[in-house]
Amino acid sequence: MKQNNIIKATADDCVVTYRGNIVENRHQVHAAIVDANGNILYTVGDPSRVTLIRSAAKPAQALAILETGAFNHFDFDDADLALMCASHNSENVHISRAQSMLAKIQARETDLRCGGHAAISDAVNKSWIKAGYTPTGADVSDYHLPENPMQSLVTSIVEDLANLKEDEVKWAIDGCNLPAPAIPLYSLAQMYGTVAAAADLDEDNNSQQRPENLARIFYAMTGYPELVGGEGRFCTRLMTTFQGNLVGKIGADGCYGIGIRASEQTRKLGTGTAIGIAVKIEDGNIPVLYSAVMEILEQLGIGTQETREKLADLHHPKLLNTAGVEIGHVDSAFNLRAVS
Repeated sequence: MKQNNIIKATADDCVVTYRGNIVENRHQVHAAIVDANGNILYTVGDPSRVTLIRSAAKPAQALAILETGAFNHFDFDDADLALMCASHNSENVHISRAQSMLAKIQARETDLRCGGHAAISDAVNKSWIKAGYTPTGADVSDYHLPENPMQSLVTSIVEDLANLKEDEVKWAIDGCNLPAPAIPLYSLAQMYGTVAAAADLDEDNNSQQRPENLARIFYAMTGYPELVGGEGRFCTRLMTTFQGNLVGKIGADGCYGIGIRASEQTRKLGTGTAIGIAVKIEDGNIPVLYSAVMEILEQLGIGTQETREKLADLHHPKLLNTAGVEIGHVDSAFNLRAVS
């Protein structure tokens, strides 16, 4: 992995929120942009920051299901695969899909170990409250435990995709009760670059099974973006807007991974491969994360201006008070630094 000549972080590596014309907050940004071979192309802040990637690890977890053969054994389809990679709104389309998947494996909701969550979507959550729904916990099982064979496979896959040794990956417990890996940002970027590179492989080139599985994950997420997030969600809007050219997935507390297929735009960045992007906002602010991701895509020249303009409300969000009055705005102070 090329890490020479990386310029250290500066005070300007941030997204700034203004109230009126007064700086209210500076949100530190860390990012790594790599090619599919893991060579670092551009950075912001500390590209080696060890980061709990949270739900940005879900494509790796889904890959484990593909590699065990369970995916085909239980007759899952690509829409199911998209939901496996999701942090969704709990809309009816998500709930019905999840219920169908449980039925395919003859499991019940009480077999789940994720515990009860409020819906991410405020609208859905309010409708649940009105309907008298109360999220509950789940019966005990052990699929979520680190020593479970499935979690051991996930551990191995994360190490492989991140190009890290066992002692270079740290682990904690995620909000959904599964093991959550912590890896350097440049390794998260490589994971997503690898997923995008798999989608670039010729379907007739007799590629190995893992690249084929990674390509299937890419196409499932980009083919069913509404299942990965939902109405109004950044992941859904991003993948819909870029029309299959990139895959993107949020991780809780301000982490994001993107894989972009090789194109003339990526070649202008000095690589002939797909690229991966990983972003972390130091204070975990999610709206700031979306703004930073869009700023990075703009500075890299990914997508047309017309394409990016469709996400302008996320790139430069207006800050409103409770009366709906615009009281501030968000802007980026950082500039990507090329790694020579």
